[in-house]
Amino acid sequence: MYIILIIFFISLIGISAMIGKKLILLKNKKIEYTERILFKIPNLDEIKNITAKNSKRYGYIILVKIIRFYIRTSILLKYIYAITKKKIKNIYYKYFPYKIKEKNKKNEVSKFLKMISDYKHKIKNIKDKIVEEENNY
Repeated sequence: MYIILIIFFISLIGISAMIGKKLILLKNKKIEYTERILFKIPNLDEIKNITAKNSKRYGYIILVKIIRFYIRTSILLKYIYAITKKKIKNIYYKYFPYKIKEKNKKNEVSKFLKMISDYKHKIKNIKDKIVEEENNY
């Protein structure tokens, strides 16, 4: 902790010494003060056009990256889910083997539902025959 404070104060003293030296030279007029522009500032319309163009491009790139990340994570999560589901099933059937026999039994369909499905199939066959006859004429 003390080392960091010592380094900070030494750098602060050094910076103030450099600035003080420049101020003394400016006071004695040994250095001429000139306003120099280090770089050319473009017109505001140019800045507006450049930012609009770059914001669209970078916005599109960011959107593509986000969608790729979303798709990759969803695929990874589905893969992890499938693996854990298999592991849990194996553990479940290891400790409850009698549940496998109960699960493999097919439930009998009620007679009423079976009769309705038969009627639906018959009606579908009749409709198909009618469509074929209409197409032949």
